[in-house]
Amino acid sequence: MSQPALELILEAALLAAGKPLSLERLRELFDEDRAPTNEALREALVRLGDSYAERAFELREVAGGWRLQVREDYTPWVSRLWEERPQRYSRAMLETLALIAYRQPITRGEIEDIRGVAVSSQIIKTLLEREWVRVVGHRDVPGRPAMFATTRQFLDYFNMRSLNELPPLATIRDIDQLEPELEFKDEGVDAAADQAPWMPVEPLKALDGEEGEETGFHALLDELKAMEANIKTDFDDLLPDEPDEDQAGS
Repeated sequence: MSQPALELILEAALLAAGKPLSLERLRELFDEDRAPTNEALREALVRLGDSYAERAFELREVAGGWRLQVREDYTPWVSRLWEERPQRYSRAMLETLALIAYRQPITRGEIEDIRGVAVSSQIIKTLLEREWVRVVGHRDVPGRPAMFATTRQFLDYFNMRSLNELPPLATIRDIDQLEPELEFKDEGVDAAADQAPWMPVEPLKALDGEEGEETGFHALLDELKAMEANIKTDFDDLLPDEPDEDQAGS
């Protein structure tokens, strides 16, 4: 039996996986003595992506590898496959996630100092459970507070290959003009979403007027802007199993 074209094998694997596949994982599809090189895989993926130019789905590279997903233009129609109406993110959730993304690694106390209000334990728990953030160490100060950073799952969910693709803070200053809103799914909708991991993710938008909020999002952006140049853009030096390491200078 002759082997199909490399692009077709990769297409079949990506369709079956329903999640990003790295080049290393794609090479494991082949016998060791017949495995294509990473360069050959990349060339085949480019050809495959080009073949979808006029299709409703696309081939996208994210932090976890390559995946097939519905183009964002079709989200208004495809999203109607799920009847449950998801909730929106709260401003507190958005601000906490933004601080972790733009100033990582960061402790809960540092987040509270910038926002001016306490960070709900439920927010941290939710971010950890969704595997969007993780503990990467402990600050070498009294109490040794945990330091949080984003994960590859965070990048995959928001269609990014690295933190370098985070939008510049200047482009999101007018948060009220961002459309459409990102929605936070409850358990029922999340279960449906797990069956369609190829759905694209839309930009963030926060709820206004949350009780207890003392720091506006514009003020938060001002705080972050001075820190943007020092943003972490890799993961290899963020070691979750090194609690004694002082990463204060990271």
